[in-house]
Amino acid sequence: MTTHPEETTEAHEPLLRPQLQVTVVTGDRTAYAGAADLVLAPGTRGQIGIRALHAPLLAALEAGELLVRLGGDEQVFALGGGFLEVRDDQVIVLADSVERPEEIDVARAEAARRRARSLVERNRDRPEAIAARQALDRSRARLKVAQRARRQAR
Repeated sequence: MTTHPEETTEAHEPLLRPQLQVTVVTGDRTAYAGAADLVLAPGTRGQIGIRALHAPLLAALEAGELLVRLGGDEQVFALGGGFLEVRDDQVIVLADSVERPEEIDVARAEAARRRARSLVERNRDRPEAIAARQALDRSRARLKVAQRARRQAR
């Protein structure tokens, strides 16, 4: 068996790849605490990908999908916005709200999406449109995460 130097230690044992320690919290609970190879988060300026040895970072997050991957296992969450901090291979997500796919009531999320869409249309040129747009984004994220989980379960 031929091994590459970067894949083994001096004693010919496989190297352990560095991992992230990830914590996803809201004001009232911890949604995830564990190791990860990759975190993908919806930043306000686009998708943010975090792997081990990432430079320190503090970023604002918007509503969307938060993905935490360890090996072949993926945990997906509906994120309602918040902040992400990366430091010394630790990732902390301070979420406004976060839900696992099994926690999402699809009928309620669809009703919330319809209400938010209606509010966006009615308040197009008013300050209320911003809050309505954020509610629409949150409901879309919830539905997307729930639909993704249903597709993977098939």
